[in-house]
Amino acid sequence: MNGKFISIEGIEGAGKSTQISFIRDFLEARGKRVVVSREPGGTELGEQIRALLLAPRKTGMSEDTELLLMFAARAEHIHQIIKPSLERGDWVLCDRFVDATFAYQGGGRGIDRDRIQTISDWTLKGIQTDLTLLFDLPVAVGQSRVVKRQQQKDRFEQEKAVFFERIRNCYLQRAEMEPERIKLIDASRDIESIQDQLSTILTELLSA
Repeated sequence: MNGKFISIEGIEGAGKSTQISFIRDFLEARGKRVVVSREPGGTELGEQIRALLLAPRKTGMSEDTELLLMFAARAEHIHQIIKPSLERGDWVLCDRFVDATFAYQGGGRGIDRDRIQTISDWTLKGIQTDLTLLFDLPVAVGQSRVVKRQQQKDRFEQEKAVFFERIRNCYLQRAEMEPERIKLIDASRDIESIQDQLSTILTELLSA
C-alpha cells in the first residue's frame, strides 16, 4: 500500500471537524490525493448504521450491540473505502477509527479491552493508521463547545461528564503507549497554534 492513513480522534467538542479541512488542504497543496471519510459511516451502509448509533433513544441500546454495530460499519468502510484508496496511493483522512472504539466502548462503556482487540484483529486484518492526531482538551471545555452549537445532542453527546472523563483518560493512555503513531494536540489552544503543530507533524510524515 502506497498511500498513508491518518485518523483524527478526540472527545466531543475537541474541534476535529475544524481541523480536517486544514489537514486536507495542507496535503493536497503538496500533491497528495486525499480521501476524507468518517466513522461510523463512510459508506451507504455505514451511514445507516451511524444513524442508528447516534439517534437519541427513549430506550437504551446494549453495550454489545453498540460495539458490534461499530465494527460492522468499520468492516464495510475498510472494504469499500479505506483499503482501495490506500492501494491506489491515496491518503485517507478519517474522522475517528479504531482508537475511538477502545476509548468510547472500552473506556466509556467499560467493555473489556481484550474483547475489543479480538474483534478488531478480525475486522482490520492488518489495517492500521500511519498517524493518529488526538485532539485533547478538558471535558468541561468540550461540553461547553457542544452546547454552543445549539443543535440537538446525539446519543453520545447526551452522556454525563464522567463518561467523557473515562474516554479522555483512555485516549491519553493509548497515546502514552504509542507515542510514535498517536500525536497529542492541545485542542484548548488557539487555531493558529494548533495548525502550526499540525504542519510540523504532517511535514514529518510526508518526509518519512
